[in-house]
Amino acid sequence: MVYMLYVFIPSLVLVLITQGLVSSQYRKYGRIQNSRRITGAQAAEAVLRLGGVYDVSIQCIEGRLTDNYNPRTNTISLSRDIFYGDSIAAVGIAAHEAGHALQYAEGYGPIKLRSAIIPITNFGSAFGVLLIILGLVINMLALSWAGVILFAAVVVFQLVTLPVEFNASTRAIKSIESAALLNDEELSGAKRVLTAAALTYVAALLQSLLTLVYYITRINNRGGR
Repeated sequence: MVYMLYVFIPSLVLVLITQGLVSSQYRKYGRIQNSRRITGAQAAEAVLRLGGVYDVSIQCIEGRLTDNYNPRTNTISLSRDIFYGDSIAAVGIAAHEAGHALQYAEGYGPIKLRSAIIPITNFGSAFGVLLIILGLVINMLALSWAGVILFAAVVVFQLVTLPVEFNASTRAIKSIESAALLNDEELSGAKRVLTAAALTYVAALLQSLLTLVYYITRINNRGGR
């Protein structure tokens, strides 16, 4: 029980800190209008054109920070504040999602790998912990180890996600700079927003790793009795 507290409390604090950082950076740079009055939708379109991609659609969706790129429909979905907004944050976030579209267009290795392991990741996320706990309860450790393997797939997915997200942000910043969508000071703000967002993925990975180590320790302790 004490070990569980050592695992979950620090990971929870880390997640809360990174989420708070994202919110604070978004609030700050979401209020500052960029000098060119470029909207998020226009920024995404500019990044796509710069990358030679013309078959991706851009649409407005509801919600806050619900922005995403869907490779199945080849669509960039931007929340209303990002799609119509002309803030520094809007340009950075929209360009980041366009960066994902560029990754798929060129067959970027890590994003292909991430897409390939999504089915096992979804299964592992749904049943991994369940099997671990069930195996411990009925003292069938082989079942728990099967759960560990499934949950490890989630960790691998999050590990692969890191280069995907950082690369999309790098593409976004380079494209914004190349197309002169933001001036130097504004570009610095966009970098801060995207860096804060990327740290949430780092926090999620560390949380999952700590959770995995915790369950492995529990199973080993049970087996050593």
